[in-house]
Amino acid sequence: MMTASGWSANQFAALLGAYRAGAGLSDAAVNALLAVYAVGLIPGLLAAAPLSDRYGRRPVALGALALNAVATLLLMLGAGSVFWLGPGRLLTGISAGALLAAGGAWVKELSSPPYAPAGTETVAARRSGVFVSLGFASGGLAAALIAQWAPHPMVLAYLPHLVLAVLAWGLAQGSPETCPVGRGRTAGGTEFGRTAQDTASGRTAARTGARTPAARPGFWRALLPMAPWVFAGPMVGFATLPGLVDGGLRGWEVVYAGVATAVVPGAGVAVQPLARRLSLRSRLLSAVAGMLVMAGGFGLAGAAAAYQQPVLGLVAGAVLGAGYGLVLTYGLGTTAALAAPGGLARLTSYFWSLAYLGMFAPLLLSMLGNTFAVPGLLAGAGVLAVVCCALLVLLNRPCRVGTR
Repeated sequence: MMTASGWSANQFAALLGAYRAGAGLSDAAVNALLAVYAVGLIPGLLAAAPLSDRYGRRPVALGALALNAVATLLLMLGAGSVFWLGPGRLLTGISAGALLAAGGAWVKELSSPPYAPAGTETVAARRSGVFVSLGFASGGLAAALIAQWAPHPMVLAYLPHLVLAVLAWGLAQGSPETCPVGRGRTAGGTEFGRTAQDTASGRTAARTGARTPAARPGFWRALLPMAPWVFAGPMVGFATLPGLVDGGLRGWEVVYAGVATAVVPGAGVAVQPLARRLSLRSRLLSAVAGMLVMAGGFGLAGAAAAYQQPVLGLVAGAVLGAGYGLVLTYGLGTTAALAAPGGLARLTSYFWSLAYLGMFAPLLLSMLGNTFAVPGLLAGAGVLAVVCCALLVLLNRPCRVGTR
Protein backbone atom coordinates (compact mmCIF):
# COMPACT_ATOMS: atom_id res chain seq x y z
CA MET A 1 0.00 0.00 0.00
CA MET A 2 2.82 2.42 0.79
CA THR A 3 4.46 1.57 -2.53
CA ALA A 4 1.17 2.28 -4.32
CA SER A 5 1.04 5.67 -2.61
CA GLY A 6 4.50 6.66 -3.83
CA TRP A 7 3.83 5.19 -7.29
CA SER A 8 0.69 7.28 -7.75
CA ALA A 9 2.63 10.47 -6.98
CA ASN A 10 5.49 10.00 -9.42
CA GLN A 11 3.78 8.36 -12.36
CA PHE A 12 2.50 11.81 -13.34
CA ALA A 13 5.78 13.63 -12.66
CA ALA A 14 7.59 11.43 -15.21
CA LEU A 15 5.09 12.43 -17.92
CA LEU A 16 5.51 16.19 -17.61
CA GLY A 17 7.50 16.39 -20.84
CA ALA A 18 4.91 14.31 -22.66
CA TYR A 19 2.11 16.59 -21.47
CA ARG A 20 4.08 19.65 -22.59
CA ALA A 21 4.63 18.20 -26.06
CA GLY A 22 1.46 16.17 -26.60
CA ALA A 23 -1.17 18.22 -24.76
CA GLY A 24 0.43 21.61 -25.26
CA LEU A 25 0.53 22.43 -21.55
CA SER A 26 2.86 25.24 -20.49
CA ASP A 27 5.57 24.91 -17.84
CA ALA A 28 3.40 26.93 -15.46
CA ALA A 29 0.43 24.61 -16.07
CA VAL A 30 2.35 21.37 -15.39
CA ASN A 31 4.00 22.86 -12.30
CA ALA A 32 0.57 23.93 -11.08
CA LEU A 33 -0.68 20.35 -11.55
CA LEU A 34 2.26 19.17 -9.46
CA ALA A 35 1.27 21.64 -6.75
CA VAL A 36 -2.39 20.52 -6.87
CA TYR A 37 -1.19 17.15 -5.58
CA ALA A 38 0.21 18.80 -2.45
CA VAL A 39 -2.96 20.89 -2.05
CA GLY A 40 -4.96 17.67 -1.77
CA LEU A 41 -2.36 15.70 0.14
CA ILE A 42 -2.11 17.91 3.22
CA PRO A 43 -5.87 17.86 4.02
CA GLY A 44 -5.85 14.11 3.30
CA LEU A 45 -3.10 13.65 5.86
CA LEU A 46 -4.70 15.81 8.52
CA ALA A 47 -8.16 14.24 8.09
CA ALA A 48 -7.10 10.59 7.85
CA ALA A 49 -4.89 10.60 10.93
CA PRO A 50 -7.60 11.27 13.56
CA LEU A 51 -10.05 9.09 11.63
CA SER A 52 -7.66 6.15 11.75
CA ASP A 53 -6.97 6.75 15.45
CA ARG A 54 -10.71 6.65 16.10
CA TYR A 55 -12.03 4.04 13.64
CA GLY A 56 -8.94 1.94 12.95
CA ARG A 57 -6.11 1.79 10.44
CA ARG A 58 -7.71 -0.81 8.16
CA PRO A 59 -10.91 0.97 7.01
CA VAL A 60 -9.18 4.32 6.47
CA ALA A 61 -6.18 2.84 4.66
CA LEU A 62 -8.27 0.56 2.43
CA GLY A 63 -10.67 3.40 1.63
CA ALA A 64 -7.74 5.62 0.72
CA LEU A 65 -6.30 2.91 -1.52
CA ALA A 66 -9.61 2.62 -3.38
CA LEU A 67 -9.71 6.40 -3.86
CA ASN A 68 -6.11 6.26 -5.08
CA ALA A 69 -7.17 3.89 -7.87
CA VAL A 70 -10.12 6.13 -8.79
CA ALA A 71 -7.74 9.10 -9.06
CA THR A 72 -5.60 7.16 -11.54
CA LEU A 73 -8.69 6.41 -13.62
CA LEU A 74 -9.39 10.16 -13.80
CA LEU A 75 -5.82 10.77 -15.00
CA MET A 76 -6.38 8.18 -17.71
CA LEU A 77 -9.45 10.17 -18.81
CA GLY A 78 -7.11 13.15 -19.08
CA ALA A 79 -5.78 11.65 -22.32
CA GLY A 80 -9.04 12.74 -23.94
CA SER A 81 -9.59 15.98 -22.03
CA VAL A 82 -7.05 17.84 -19.89
CA PHE A 83 -9.97 18.91 -17.68
CA TRP A 84 -9.70 15.58 -15.82
CA LEU A 85 -6.04 16.09 -14.92
CA GLY A 86 -6.83 18.63 -12.18
CA PRO A 87 -9.41 16.49 -10.33
CA GLY A 88 -7.23 13.44 -10.85
CA ARG A 89 -4.19 15.08 -9.29
CA LEU A 90 -6.26 16.50 -6.42
CA LEU A 91 -7.74 13.08 -5.58
CA THR A 92 -4.29 11.52 -5.93
CA GLY A 93 -3.04 13.91 -3.27
CA ILE A 94 -5.97 13.32 -0.93
CA SER A 95 -5.73 9.54 -1.20
CA ALA A 96 -1.93 9.42 -1.01
CA GLY A 97 -2.04 11.65 2.07
CA ALA A 98 -4.56 9.37 3.75
CA LEU A 99 -2.40 6.35 2.91
CA LEU A 100 0.68 8.03 4.36
CA ALA A 101 -1.13 8.82 7.62
CA ALA A 102 -3.20 5.69 8.22
CA GLY A 103 -1.03 3.26 6.26
CA GLY A 104 2.21 4.62 7.68
CA ALA A 105 0.96 4.21 11.25
CA TRP A 106 -0.34 0.72 10.37
CA VAL A 107 3.03 -0.35 8.98
CA LYS A 108 4.87 1.08 11.97
CA GLU A 109 2.60 -0.72 14.44
CA LEU A 110 2.74 -4.01 12.53
CA SER A 111 6.54 -3.73 12.62
CA SER A 112 6.61 -3.28 16.41
CA PRO A 113 5.72 -5.51 19.38
CA PRO A 114 3.40 -7.33 19.88
CA TYR A 115 3.24 -7.97 16.12
CA ALA A 116 7.02 -8.12 15.62
CA PRO A 117 9.95 -9.13 17.84
CA ALA A 118 11.28 -6.66 20.40
CA GLY A 119 14.18 -4.52 19.20
CA THR A 120 12.65 -3.74 15.80
CA GLU A 121 11.61 -0.18 16.63
CA THR A 122 14.31 1.40 14.42
CA VAL A 123 13.18 -0.65 11.43
CA ALA A 124 9.55 0.11 12.21
CA ALA A 125 10.11 3.85 12.14
CA ARG A 126 11.71 3.90 8.69
CA ARG A 127 9.95 1.02 6.91
CA SER A 128 7.03 3.03 5.55
CA GLY A 129 9.42 5.67 4.22
CA VAL A 130 11.47 3.04 2.40
CA PHE A 131 8.45 1.58 0.66
CA VAL A 132 7.08 5.01 -0.28
CA SER A 133 10.49 5.76 -1.80
CA LEU A 134 10.41 2.50 -3.75
CA GLY A 135 7.05 3.56 -5.15
CA PHE A 136 8.46 6.96 -6.09
CA ALA A 137 11.35 5.32 -7.93
CA SER A 138 9.37 2.59 -9.70
CA GLY A 139 6.27 4.55 -10.69
CA GLY A 140 7.99 7.31 -12.58
CA LEU A 141 10.36 5.04 -14.48
CA ALA A 142 7.62 2.60 -15.50
CA ALA A 143 5.33 5.39 -16.68
CA ALA A 144 8.11 7.04 -18.69
CA LEU A 145 9.15 3.83 -20.45
CA ILE A 146 5.54 3.09 -21.41
CA ALA A 147 5.00 6.66 -22.59
CA GLN A 148 8.13 6.56 -24.75
CA TRP A 149 7.35 3.39 -26.71
CA ALA A 150 3.81 2.11 -26.07
CA PRO A 151 0.69 3.16 -27.98
CA HIS A 152 -1.82 5.40 -26.20
CA PRO A 153 0.89 6.48 -23.73
CA MET A 154 -1.27 8.82 -21.64
CA VAL A 155 -3.59 5.90 -20.87
CA LEU A 156 -1.35 2.83 -20.65
CA ALA A 157 1.28 4.62 -18.55
CA TYR A 158 -1.17 4.58 -15.63
CA LEU A 159 -2.19 0.93 -15.97
CA PRO A 160 0.59 -0.53 -13.74
CA HIS A 161 -0.61 1.52 -10.80
CA LEU A 162 -4.12 0.10 -11.08
CA VAL A 163 -2.66 -3.42 -11.03
CA LEU A 164 -0.50 -2.54 -8.02
CA ALA A 165 -3.47 -1.05 -6.16
CA VAL A 166 -5.55 -4.19 -6.69
CA LEU A 167 -2.67 -6.41 -5.52
CA ALA A 168 -2.09 -4.21 -2.47
CA TRP A 169 -5.76 -4.38 -1.60
CA GLY A 170 -5.68 -8.19 -1.68
CA LEU A 171 -2.46 -8.49 0.31
CA ALA A 172 -3.64 -6.05 2.98
CA GLN A 173 -6.67 -8.21 3.77
CA GLY A 174 -4.51 -10.56 5.81
CA SER A 175 -3.04 -7.86 8.04
CA PRO A 176 -4.58 -7.42 11.51
CA GLU A 177 -6.05 -4.20 12.81
CA THR A 178 -3.57 -2.55 15.19
CA CYS A 179 -5.49 0.48 16.43
CA PRO A 180 -7.27 0.05 19.79
CA VAL A 181 -10.76 0.18 18.31
CA GLY A 182 -13.31 -2.62 18.42
CA ARG A 183 -11.41 -5.71 17.28
CA GLY A 184 -8.12 -4.12 18.32
CA ARG A 185 -8.38 -5.35 21.94
CA THR A 186 -6.76 -8.27 23.61
CA ALA A 187 -8.73 -10.89 25.49
CA GLY A 188 -7.82 -9.16 28.75
CA GLY A 189 -9.24 -5.86 27.60
CA THR A 190 -5.89 -4.10 27.10
CA GLU A 191 -5.62 -2.34 23.77
CA PHE A 192 -3.08 -3.62 21.24
CA GLY A 193 0.08 -1.55 21.02
CA ARG A 194 -0.59 0.37 24.24
CA THR A 195 -0.02 -0.30 27.90
CA ALA A 196 -2.88 -0.55 30.36
CA GLN A 197 -1.77 2.78 31.84
CA ASP A 198 -1.85 4.48 28.41
CA THR A 199 -5.28 3.00 27.71
CA ALA A 200 -6.63 4.18 31.04
CA SER A 201 -5.29 7.69 30.50
CA GLY A 202 -6.88 7.79 27.07
CA ARG A 203 -10.25 6.76 28.52
CA THR A 204 -9.92 9.37 31.25
CA ALA A 205 -9.20 12.06 28.65
CA ALA A 206 -12.24 10.94 26.67
CA ARG A 207 -14.51 11.13 29.74
CA THR A 208 -13.29 14.57 30.74
CA GLY A 209 -13.37 15.91 27.20
CA ALA A 210 -9.64 16.66 27.25
CA ARG A 211 -7.74 16.20 24.05
CA THR A 212 -4.74 13.90 24.34
CA PRO A 213 -1.66 15.67 22.93
CA ALA A 214 -0.20 14.07 19.81
CA ALA A 215 3.40 14.94 20.58
CA ARG A 216 5.76 15.18 23.48
CA PRO A 217 7.62 18.50 23.87
CA GLY A 218 10.23 19.31 21.22
CA PHE A 219 8.41 18.12 18.09
CA TRP A 220 8.22 21.44 16.28
CA ARG A 221 11.76 22.57 16.92
CA ALA A 222 13.06 19.12 15.97
CA LEU A 223 11.26 18.98 12.62
CA LEU A 224 10.08 22.38 11.40
CA PRO A 225 13.50 23.66 10.18
CA MET A 226 14.14 20.58 8.04
CA ALA A 227 10.79 19.02 7.13
CA PRO A 228 10.01 21.05 3.96
CA TRP A 229 13.42 20.09 2.56
CA VAL A 230 12.42 16.41 2.60
CA PHE A 231 10.57 16.87 -0.70
CA ALA A 232 11.95 20.21 -1.92
CA GLY A 233 15.19 18.50 -2.96
CA PRO A 234 13.67 15.48 -4.73
CA MET A 235 11.06 17.59 -6.52
CA VAL A 236 13.79 19.81 -7.97
CA GLY A 237 15.77 16.68 -8.90
CA PHE A 238 13.08 14.91 -10.92
CA ALA A 239 10.48 17.57 -11.74
CA THR A 240 12.49 20.75 -12.39
CA LEU A 241 15.95 19.64 -13.55
CA PRO A 242 14.84 17.48 -16.53
CA GLY A 243 13.20 20.52 -18.09
CA LEU A 244 16.33 22.64 -17.52
CA VAL A 245 18.85 20.28 -19.16
CA ASP A 246 16.78 18.89 -22.04
CA GLY A 247 18.62 20.85 -24.74
CA GLY A 248 20.88 17.93 -25.63
CA LEU A 249 18.46 15.03 -25.17
CA ARG A 250 17.10 15.01 -28.75
CA GLY A 251 13.86 13.09 -28.38
CA TRP A 252 14.74 11.24 -25.18
CA GLU A 253 13.18 13.79 -22.85
CA VAL A 254 10.47 11.43 -21.54
CA VAL A 255 12.89 8.57 -20.84
CA TYR A 256 15.32 10.98 -19.17
CA ALA A 257 12.54 12.28 -16.93
CA GLY A 258 11.64 8.69 -16.00
CA VAL A 259 15.25 7.86 -15.21
CA ALA A 260 15.45 10.98 -13.04
CA THR A 261 12.34 9.95 -11.10
CA ALA A 262 14.01 6.60 -10.43
CA VAL A 263 17.49 7.92 -9.60
CA VAL A 264 16.39 10.50 -7.03
CA PRO A 265 14.29 8.32 -4.68
CA GLY A 266 16.47 5.31 -5.55
CA ALA A 267 19.42 7.14 -4.03
CA GLY A 268 17.24 7.80 -0.99
CA VAL A 269 16.68 4.06 -0.58
CA ALA A 270 20.35 3.21 -1.23
CA VAL A 271 21.52 5.54 1.53
CA GLN A 272 19.36 3.85 4.18
CA PRO A 273 22.16 1.69 5.67
CA LEU A 274 24.20 4.85 6.26
CA ALA A 275 21.15 6.64 7.63
CA ARG A 276 20.57 3.77 10.06
CA ARG A 277 24.18 3.86 11.31
CA LEU A 278 24.09 7.61 11.77
CA SER A 279 20.75 7.40 13.58
CA LEU A 280 22.14 4.83 16.00
CA ARG A 281 24.82 7.34 16.98
CA SER A 282 22.50 10.36 16.95
CA ARG A 283 19.28 11.06 15.06
CA LEU A 284 20.34 14.69 14.72
CA LEU A 285 23.54 13.58 12.98
CA SER A 286 21.46 11.98 10.24
CA ALA A 287 19.55 15.24 9.74
CA VAL A 288 22.70 17.37 9.62
CA ALA A 289 24.35 15.03 7.10
CA GLY A 290 21.20 15.01 4.97
CA MET A 291 20.83 18.79 4.92
CA LEU A 292 24.48 19.33 3.98
CA VAL A 293 24.31 16.67 1.26
CA MET A 294 21.15 18.29 -0.08
CA ALA A 295 22.86 21.70 -0.12
CA GLY A 296 25.60 20.20 -2.29
CA GLY A 297 22.94 18.71 -4.55
CA PHE A 298 21.37 22.12 -5.11
CA GLY A 299 24.78 23.49 -6.04
CA LEU A 300 25.28 20.72 -8.60
CA ALA A 301 21.75 21.30 -9.91
CA GLY A 302 22.56 24.96 -10.49
CA ALA A 303 25.69 24.01 -12.44
CA ALA A 304 23.80 21.42 -14.51
CA ALA A 305 21.14 23.99 -15.41
CA ALA A 306 23.71 26.67 -16.24
CA TYR A 307 25.72 24.43 -18.59
CA GLN A 308 22.83 22.26 -19.93
CA GLN A 309 24.47 19.01 -18.79
CA PRO A 310 21.99 16.08 -18.53
CA VAL A 311 24.54 13.73 -16.95
CA LEU A 312 25.43 16.27 -14.29
CA GLY A 313 21.69 16.72 -13.79
CA LEU A 314 21.35 13.04 -12.91
CA VAL A 315 24.34 13.29 -10.56
CA ALA A 316 22.72 16.28 -8.88
CA GLY A 317 19.46 14.36 -8.62
CA ALA A 318 21.23 11.42 -6.98
CA VAL A 319 22.87 13.73 -4.43
CA LEU A 320 19.54 15.41 -3.69
CA GLY A 321 17.99 11.95 -3.33
CA ALA A 322 20.68 10.87 -0.87
CA GLY A 323 19.96 13.95 1.22
CA TYR A 324 16.26 13.13 1.03
CA GLY A 325 16.87 9.62 2.36
CA LEU A 326 18.89 10.89 5.31
CA VAL A 327 16.46 13.61 6.39
CA LEU A 328 13.44 11.34 5.87
CA THR A 329 14.96 8.75 8.19
CA TYR A 330 15.53 11.44 10.80
CA GLY A 331 12.02 12.82 10.36
CA LEU A 332 10.18 9.51 10.67
CA GLY A 333 12.36 8.29 13.53
CA THR A 334 11.97 11.51 15.48
CA THR A 335 8.22 11.55 14.87
CA ALA A 336 7.87 8.01 16.21
CA ALA A 337 10.03 8.83 19.23
CA LEU A 338 8.10 11.99 20.13
CA ALA A 339 4.59 10.63 19.55
CA ALA A 340 2.45 10.59 22.67
CA PRO A 341 0.41 7.44 23.43
CA GLY A 342 -2.37 7.14 20.91
CA GLY A 343 -1.08 10.06 18.82
CA LEU A 344 1.20 8.34 16.29
CA ALA A 345 -1.04 8.71 13.22
CA ARG A 346 -1.86 12.31 14.03
CA LEU A 347 1.79 13.24 14.61
CA THR A 348 2.85 11.38 11.45
CA SER A 349 0.32 13.44 9.50
CA TYR A 350 1.85 16.64 10.90
CA PHE A 351 5.31 15.57 9.78
CA TRP A 352 4.21 14.56 6.27
CA SER A 353 2.24 17.81 5.92
CA LEU A 354 5.34 19.83 6.73
CA ALA A 355 7.45 17.69 4.41
CA TYR A 356 5.08 18.00 1.48
CA LEU A 357 5.23 21.79 1.60
CA GLY A 358 8.45 21.19 -0.31
CA MET A 359 6.42 20.01 -3.30
CA PHE A 360 5.68 23.65 -4.07
CA ALA A 361 9.39 24.18 -4.85
CA PRO A 362 9.05 23.65 -8.66
CA LEU A 363 6.14 26.10 -8.84
CA LEU A 364 8.08 28.64 -6.76
CA LEU A 365 11.14 28.27 -9.00
CA SER A 366 8.96 28.67 -12.08
CA MET A 367 7.47 31.90 -10.72
CA LEU A 368 10.79 33.35 -9.55
CA GLY A 369 12.46 32.23 -12.78
CA ASN A 370 10.64 35.00 -14.62
CA THR A 371 12.72 37.52 -12.66
CA PHE A 372 15.89 35.72 -11.57
CA ALA A 373 18.23 33.24 -13.23
CA VAL A 374 17.22 29.69 -12.28
CA PRO A 375 20.84 28.46 -11.72
CA GLY A 376 21.30 31.29 -9.22
CA LEU A 377 18.04 30.37 -7.50
CA LEU A 378 19.19 26.76 -7.16
CA ALA A 379 22.50 27.88 -5.67
CA GLY A 380 20.59 30.14 -3.29
CA ALA A 381 18.46 27.17 -2.23
CA GLY A 382 21.66 25.34 -1.29
CA VAL A 383 22.72 28.26 0.91
CA LEU A 384 19.28 28.36 2.52
CA ALA A 385 19.53 24.62 3.26
CA VAL A 386 22.79 25.24 5.14
CA VAL A 387 21.15 28.05 7.13
CA CYS A 388 18.22 25.78 8.07
CA CYS A 389 20.70 23.07 9.09
CA ALA A 390 22.46 25.50 11.43
CA LEU A 391 19.10 26.55 12.87
CA LEU A 392 18.17 22.91 13.46
CA VAL A 393 21.39 22.30 15.38
CA LEU A 394 20.99 25.46 17.47
CA LEU A 395 17.40 24.64 18.42
CA ASN A 396 18.16 21.04 19.34
CA ARG A 397 21.61 21.21 20.91
CA PRO A 398 21.89 19.40 24.27
CA CYS A 399 21.34 21.70 27.24
CA ARG A 400 23.83 21.78 30.05
CA VAL A 401 22.76 21.00 33.58
CA GLY A 402 21.27 24.07 35.22
CA THR A 403 20.24 25.72 31.97
CA ARG A 404 16.90 25.83 30.17
